[in-house]
Amino acid sequence: MDSGLARDRALDAAERLFYGRGIQTVGMDDIRSTSGVSLKRLYQLFPAKEHLVEAYLERRDVRWRQQLADHVDRHADPVERILAVFDRLRQWFGEPDFRGCAWINSYGELGATSPRVLAQVRAHKQAFKAYLAGLVADAGLPAPLADQLYLLAEGAMVTGGIEGTTEPAEQAGRAAGLLLAAYR
Repeated sequence: MDSGLARDRALDAAERLFYGRGIQTVGMDDIRSTSGVSLKRLYQLFPAKEHLVEAYLERRDVRWRQQLADHVDRHADPVERILAVFDRLRQWFGEPDFRGCAWINSYGELGATSPRVLAQVRAHKQAFKAYLAGLVADAGLPAPLADQLYLLAEGAMVTGGIEGTTEPAEQAGRAAGLLLAAYR
């Protein structure tokens, strides 16, 4: 098995297991058995579990942000684009395997002890916040609104993960609509 295929299989397994069961409960042997990649090869690709977690979060970040952008890009109106963020959250929360935000979950498990994981979490959250700031700027609205929308979205992610329902995204979307109306 070439390195690219082995890496992809390991990351596929890591994502399924880390996101589904939690990082600390999953060992490298679990990744080996799920991916079909030998333990020796896994450690060649990822010298420590922390490196695998970092790569999992990096890859998931790219996909998550692309899915968000694809959903938002279906809307032309700048205000509708902002509200589309919350609609995408609602869709995500409704997915059968939704277990909350992978970065928030990873931070809760390893943020205090893993600089690599902390860096991934911060990079993801900063990118999301910057994306919202761009949407707010495109709508010609005041910059502080982006911070408020960010907090609404993040709170919805935490609550949605805990409650296992789409309702927090729906409520956050309604609150975002009220904020947008107040700023206009």
